Amino acid sequence: MAATPRFRDDASATPHSDEDPTTTEASGRKHPVDETLPPLKMFTSGLQHVAAMYAGVVAPPMIVGPAVGLSPKETAFLMGASLFTAGIATLLQTLGFWRIGARLPFVNGVSFAGVTPMVAIGKDRGHDGIAVIFGAIIVASLLGFVLAPYFCKLVRFFPPVVTGTVITLIGVSLLPVAFNWSQGGNATAHDYGSTTNITMAAVTLVIVLALRKLLRGFLQQIAILLGLIIGTLIAIPVGITDFGAIKDADAIGFPTPFHFGAPQFEIAAIVSMSIVMLVCMTESTADMLALGKIVGRPADERTIEGGLRADTLGSAISPLFNGFMCSAFAQNIGLVAMTKVRSRFVVAAGGGILILLGLVPVAASVIALVPLPVLGGAGIVLFGSVAASGIQTLAGAALEKGENALIVAAAVGVGLIPIAAPDFYHAFPKDLLVVLDSGISTGCVVAIVLNLAFNHLGRTSDPEAGTAPGGHDPVKAMEVATH
Repeated sequence: MAATPRFRDDASATPHSDEDPTTTEASGRKHPVDETLPPLKMFTSGLQHVAAMYAGVVAPPMIVGPAVGLSPKETAFLMGASLFTAGIATLLQTLGFWRIGARLPFVNGVSFAGVTPMVAIGKDRGHDGIAVIFGAIIVASLLGFVLAPYFCKLVRFFPPVVTGTVITLIGVSLLPVAFNWSQGGNATAHDYGSTTNITMAAVTLVIVLALRKLLRGFLQQIAILLGLIIGTLIAIPVGITDFGAIKDADAIGFPTPFHFGAPQFEIAAIVSMSIVMLVCMTESTADMLALGKIVGRPADERTIEGGLRADTLGSAISPLFNGFMCSAFAQNIGLVAMTKVRSRFVVAAGGGILILLGLVPVAASVIALVPLPVLGGAGIVLFGSVAASGIQTLAGAALEKGENALIVAAAVGVGLIPIAAPDFYHAFPKDLLVVLDSGISTGCVVAIVLNLAFNHLGRTSDPEAGTAPGGHDPVKAMEVATH
């Protein structure tokens, strides 16, 4: 029997040009990232990505809208616009053009990092508040686009000891989101944390695990989607499925450009959102490194530069259609890791579905039928898969060498502070909370700084110690440490 063609895990497996090349091996086969699936598989797999990210996309406008004084109908308009712009940003990432786009199965959506500063900027200011937020996002995004070619060079400071730590923190940081969904999502609701909600989450979790165990082939790959459908059907007689969204939804609705008025530009707001953009770029860099590792196409500087440009361009376009700042969605990385479906065109199909949902609110409301406890049960598996990928990376990061174990210990410890003690930084200035409240960002910074201190300064190159000094290819150094 002929040997199965193997795809290389080095940077040479990813050709770079100003076109949209596909990777081929000596056998003539495309890299799995560039493969297309049959239409039905493409649609259902893309829909699974949408189901995994939907709550994360609509949650920020659900928070920001009422905070700035918008009516429920205007807030619903913001939610539809966020879906539409998330689809555009996802297409920029997956399909790309020129030097824009990571061309990986990389999902983009509204960043949670900006929620707190956006609420502070626009609180009780109505349409003016939204206009100031949009103006700040446009300027911050354009600045990020200009900085992308320089920011991507930080990849040399992300050897396995750093990437493994950050990937683990991404998964662990997302788990509280799944726990919150499992309890009902709204801490002020009377049934928050009820036995009904938590039992429904547990049932969905068991269903997903059972489907993964019992099914084979394509059905196994869409076990999450099937679990969400079955869980939602079970939730109907239980009484936790809300059909109100369908009743109130319009059949068709286009996010009219600058619906809330022309963008306004205030210096303080621009500075605040520029800090958020740097946080988003840091998290996206870590996410691209994680995803590249999972799909067998390690992200080099060129890939990260394209990914950051897509992030920032998508964010700059987003306010035009009344959307917010876009960045990577780590939960979908967990879905890629779990399903093993690595095609970027599957995620592009998900981007198309998001655009459709933004244009057809009644279709979006069908996805919204999935109760949060059901989504939370599936989320535990999804987000746990991300953490497991990080642990797998750390297993090959030569922790017995030098001070690598100390680097991981300190970075994970600091990164867990916002999760384990949410009020830890309550006395700090609000502007600093944009960074400090993100365990991914703080853990990433600590890991990078300690790796520099212990493995770069005053030492010669030692790839097994987790370093990737200047003259060496960081992806090559990553391979040395992981094989």
